[in-house]
Amino acid sequence: MRTIIVFALVSIVSLLFGDVGKGRAVYEANCAQCHSIHMTGGLGRDFNLVSYTRTKKEIKAYVRDPSREYRKFGYSANAMPTLILTPEEIENVADFIDSLQPFKKWMVTKK
Repeated sequence: MRTIIVFALVSIVSLLFGDVGKGRAVYEANCAQCHSIHMTGGLGRDFNLVSYTRTKKEIKAYVRDPSREYRKFGYSANAMPTLILTPEEIENVADFIDSLQPFKKWMVTKK
């Protein structure tokens, strides 16, 4: 019984807090074909820019359902396919993308 409780707690924590290393693996397997992380171009926005301008919550929502979220992101059309990822993979890749830029656009204070 104890083992089941510990396993359940570990599973819940892993869903709440992603793993950046595992997120990089998800990125390389599913996202790198279109999105760069070194400002080298691609079909989609560089993830450094995404990390700077979007919250982790927004990133997760877009990865989950890009055809529903693209207008909220200011795009006139959706070119991103819906990826078949587990909730854990979405959490991990969102953590990876979020980790690329320590400072965010929404942190800038206006004077």
